[in-house]
Amino acid sequence: MTQPFYVSPEQIMKDRADFARKGISRGRSVVVVQYADGIVFVAENPSQALHKVGEIYDRIGFAAVGRYNEFENLRIAGVRLADLRGYSYDRRDVTARALANAYAQTLGTIFSSAGEKPYEVELFVGEVADDPAHDQIYRLTYDGSAADVDGFGVMGGQIEQVEAYLTEHYTAGLDLAAAVQLAVTALGQDSDPARTVPAASLEVGILSRARSQPRKFKRLLDAEVEAALGA
Repeated sequence: MTQPFYVSPEQIMKDRADFARKGISRGRSVVVVQYADGIVFVAENPSQALHKVGEIYDRIGFAAVGRYNEFENLRIAGVRLADLRGYSYDRRDVTARALANAYAQTLGTIFSSAGEKPYEVELFVGEVADDPAHDQIYRLTYDGSAADVDGFGVMGGQIEQVEAYLTEHYTAGLDLAAAVQLAVTALGQDSDPARTVPAASLEVGILSRARSQPRKFKRLLDAEVEAALGA
């Protein structure tokens, strides 16, 4: 009788992590930037139907990279969780921190499970507060790890070049146009020489505390993106 091959748990986890990272790196990057009046999510996404950026709840937004069907399932689950909590208790009880914890548990469980492949996704969950000091942004990775984002963040694609540009050029207190310009220029740093990303290929969503409506999320139209880039 032949003996099965032994593979150490460390090697299994490494293989699963490599598999997830390769899938995520095939796509384009997504950038999140804090600006004076809120948070802006910028993704390179020419599709008009398949969104990388979306709304979860009143003050909470979502952005993702990786396999669309996987992160869209996570987004829908987040919307349902937020609606249930807001309906059962109070709308103020729905927070980005609670959603980030739920996503971390889900992704961590899937990553550790031997019965299914890991999700090839990374997520941003952001919440805008009444003042900039209390804005919250969390980054969730394929293995369930969660981290706070301060000022700016990037995930997916050629992350090193994009992050290096943001680190060098980001300053606190940017207005919306400057934040969009910074994010779009950073997205173009993934090649040498740097490229210009057209407005028609961008998906931009904002969480703005300046909006009078309870729902703070807004998706910018192509004309608004072009105006911001030309400002």
